[in-house]
Amino acid sequence: MIYEEPLLWEIGDGQGVGFSIPGCETGKTILKSKHKRRGFKLPGLSEPEVSRHFTRLSTWNYGVDTNIYPLGSCTMKYNPKLNEKVASLKGFTNCHPLQGNDLSQGCLEVLFKTGELLKEITGMDDVTLQPAAGAHGELVSLMMFKKFHRDNGEEKIRDTILIPDSAHGTNPASASLCGFKIQVVKSNIDGVLTVEEVSKYLGSNIAGIMITNPNTLGIFEKNIRDISELVHRCGGLVYGDGANLNPLLGKVKVADTGVDAMHINLHKTFSTPHGGGGPGAGPVCVKRHISKYLPNPKVVFNSGKYTFDYSCKESIGRVHGFYGNFSVILKAYTYILSMGRDGLKKVGEYSVLNANYIRFRLKNYYHLPYNADSMHEVLFNDENQKKFGVSTLDIAKRLEDKGFHPPTIYFPLVVTGSMLIEPTESESRTSLDNFIKAMVSISKEAKEDGNILVNSPKNCKCERVDETLAARKPILKGEF
Repeated sequence: MIYEEPLLWEIGDGQGVGFSIPGCETGKTILKSKHKRRGFKLPGLSEPEVSRHFTRLSTWNYGVDTNIYPLGSCTMKYNPKLNEKVASLKGFTNCHPLQGNDLSQGCLEVLFKTGELLKEITGMDDVTLQPAAGAHGELVSLMMFKKFHRDNGEEKIRDTILIPDSAHGTNPASASLCGFKIQVVKSNIDGVLTVEEVSKYLGSNIAGIMITNPNTLGIFEKNIRDISELVHRCGGLVYGDGANLNPLLGKVKVADTGVDAMHINLHKTFSTPHGGGGPGAGPVCVKRHISKYLPNPKVVFNSGKYTFDYSCKESIGRVHGFYGNFSVILKAYTYILSMGRDGLKKVGEYSVLNANYIRFRLKNYYHLPYNADSMHEVLFNDENQKKFGVSTLDIAKRLEDKGFHPPTIYFPLVVTGSMLIEPTESESRTSLDNFIKAMVSISKEAKEDGNILVNSPKNCKCERVDETLAARKPILKGEF
């Protein structure tokens, strides 16, 4: 059943009470008038009314537990329930970060061993688990780059970061936040960086380069070793955006590509819920020559005991309250152990296989802006549909009518009308075929009657809204 669910303050007569406040045992306290506020118009609802309201809303949710979630560059893979079971064990949920090392040995062991596993997976020398998300990991890495150049007496000289035109938007934002200037580097017609193009910008002012590999076009940066060598030769450092690590698992040691620091999205590659499903974690792995700048403290194992090490005097300092998003780290640790070496290798293989299956099945219906082989995600655009008056947004809205969450649209920005599809390794062939069938039918509808797409969605809880108006003039509170 589908309900037209009202807003909270539209429910009931306003006289309901869902909680009885206990009597005051300390006597009345007189607040000064400047601390008082009158006129609160809060919903007066009983507990059943509140519970039913939010339960009904929850039935509208779309997530990885309901269907394929093909957001490109997001790696919305299925989150195994085993991870949640382990994270809910009382020994973990009842642990507090202030209870001391002796009473936290299990939690400290998880932190330490997760770090060791991430080092093995990437081939890097050291790691911090503190960053709370991918963008936070970017920022931490660039803070270390800045400290590295400061210690070499070149902080003021090396003030520029090279960033590809296909980069995630957080890359230039993180660099700017660290005080760096941004120099955009164009990809070639095959969608990758070239040695020749990067060389145009190399000089004594370069602090480093930020590279996502595979990039946001879903293409492997085949020149990354040569580019890393060039940047190092001119005195810069190489940052690896690990958002798209999934297809490289068991295939590539990122350290071998010349990267000095990289973040890993545990909430993507290692299956912990993210977006509306929970917080993230963006550990940073580094090479030995910049490990002394990692945030304090680090978890170490000495004399049969796990402890925190605060001794690094050259650290950039703490970057997170306590020691990172522990429950996220714990779920990722569970996932890595349950998959094992061979399982993680298959993750990478199947993620590439699924993306290329979609590519092959849809290439005759949607335009491929690049001929290069796809890795974990495939990029189409609306070139074939434009002549029928149909845009990428129309295709996305029609997908909602057919019961699917749309892929990432209009990103990456270097491709007009882009549709970036990442199925992940989680999806079966049946699941992929159902999605492909919907995409094919939409392509045919565009030819026969584009208005069907232009006027969609029709089967959802609400029809198409003015997204520009919603972004510029959002209504963030209800009118009582």
